[in-house]
Amino acid sequence: MLEQAHHQLAVATPGRGFTDLTRTVGQWLAAIGARDGLLTIFVAHTSASLTIQENADPDVLRDLCDALAALAPHSRSYRHRAEGADDMPAHIRSMLTATSLGVPVVGGSPSLGTWQAIYLIEHRQLGHTRTVRLHYLGTRG
Repeated sequence: MLEQAHHQLAVATPGRGFTDLTRTVGQWLAAIGARDGLLTIFVAHTSASLTIQENADPDVLRDLCDALAALAPHSRSYRHRAEGADDMPAHIRSMLTATSLGVPVVGGSPSLGTWQAIYLIEHRQLGHTRTVRLHYLGTRG
């Protein structure tokens, strides 16, 4: 029988960059006795996002930050500046990535590739506390 479980994380980010959520997500799945199903991860913000990316070489994450900065630079003159010069570029970067992910769960663990991890991407210059919601639908026990 399929069951559901929900959880909310408060993730403190150090500022622009990637925060690895893989271990935290795996611990929550273990705590609820997840077996096989689907995990939906959702970030409830318009200036942060989620991705699944390589976890082996930190240069990958640095290069991705640089690429996003080139696509939506702080130096451009934006109309929306109500929350600071870094806010509109953060909105654009969030739009280019994802605010939710679907991750298969097999045998109680996220079914990720060998070199994959689940990341929250902070697009603002300064750190924030971000709300990440988890929803599991599957078997438990």
